[in-house]
Amino acid sequence: MRAGYRLRKPDTSKIEKCQKLAYISDRRRHVQGLTEQILAHAKRLPEGEPISAKGLLHLGTRAAVDQALSRLAERGHLLRAGRGIYLRPVEGRFGTRTPSVEQAVEALGRQRGEVIVSAGAAAANTLGLTTQVPVRSIFLTSGRSRNMKLGKQIVELRHAPRWQLALAGRPAGEAVRALAWLGPEQAEPALKKLKRTLPPTTFEELVSAAPQFPTWLAQSVGKVAYG
Repeated sequence: MRAGYRLRKPDTSKIEKCQKLAYISDRRRHVQGLTEQILAHAKRLPEGEPISAKGLLHLGTRAAVDQALSRLAERGHLLRAGRGIYLRPVEGRFGTRTPSVEQAVEALGRQRGEVIVSAGAAAANTLGLTTQVPVRSIFLTSGRSRNMKLGKQIVELRHAPRWQLALAGRPAGEAVRALAWLGPEQAEPALKKLKRTLPPTTFEELVSAAPQFPTWLAQSVGKVAYG
């Protein structure tokens, strides 16, 4: 080595910078690929089917999936319906719209293993027991109480006792929830009307379920059915 010359140390900062840029580029490609996979998955689902990170862990880690879902919601490709719950907007001839409330709630119940039914006010209106039209979307659930957001609409899910969820998905069950909403003072007149307007088999189904009801309702059902 000649006198006065020193070996130069390699400039590691440039190497580290290149490595960092390559890592960021790979990460972006990975996230991009994951969002595309999630979006493709969402497009195959029926209207209103909830999308959650736990159902997508076959595509990536929980952190990566959460980030991809958040990105898709920010870009308007998905709707954030609640904590950890996303929905795909429905594409139509005139643009996109939010999924049907009924379909979204029904699908959520299937996915979470919950019983979810329309609340008593809506049931009473459907059965002609009241002329009041509910202004809010309220459903009763066997799960915890919480809200779902469908676009600008808030859907309220209220935890309810088991007897109010009886005969879910059946006309007799609608009658149960209508009577629960009307309360003890109006139950008997409402039951007399239901006895006239419901098909006999439906009313009999309601009567058969009476042992599940609280005392005030079971007494009213028995009085109208056998009185």
